Amino acid sequence: MAAKKRKATKAKTKTEGAIKGGHGKYQFSLAKVKDVPAGTGYSTSHGGVVEGERMLVGYIHKARGTGSRMHSHKNEQFNLVVRGTLVGSVNGKKIHAPTGTLIYIPANAPHTLVADPKDKDVIFIAIKDLSHGIIGKAVDGKMTGPLYQKGFAPKGAARGS
Repeated sequence: MAAKKRKATKAKTKTEGAIKGGHGKYQFSLAKVKDVPAGTGYSTSHGGVVEGERMLVGYIHKARGTGSRMHSHKNEQFNLVVRGTLVGSVNGKKIHAPTGTLIYIPANAPHTLVADPKDKDVIFIAIKDLSHGIIGKAVDGKMTGPLYQKGFAPKGAARGS
């Protein structure tokens, strides 16, 4: 009897467009992973996302002067800044995080982070548990777009809050 050919199936991810680790895939060049939105409706964040069984890692970009409006997500998160500076707040505490800084964001904590307009574009490594995907919800319930600092909004875009 001839061996049956297995039909290739794409592994399911919680983050649309993310790639799934495991099943022979154990090494990833994060800068080359397909770019996906990482804050649809409230942030300019985007980048490659790899999901395992219980965690996800994102190689996330924010252009200087842009970022996220106040939002939260049900999963806890660590952000390691690898280029530029993130500024904002987590649970009401001010954040100023230059390259090399690790930011901890508890589950459900309201937070906003923007690439400092006085520095370069930001790249950070986001690490989250996989109780949910990478995208959260704006605290005001309005998924109306990201936060742009004065002078950094694309033509025709609202500045944000």
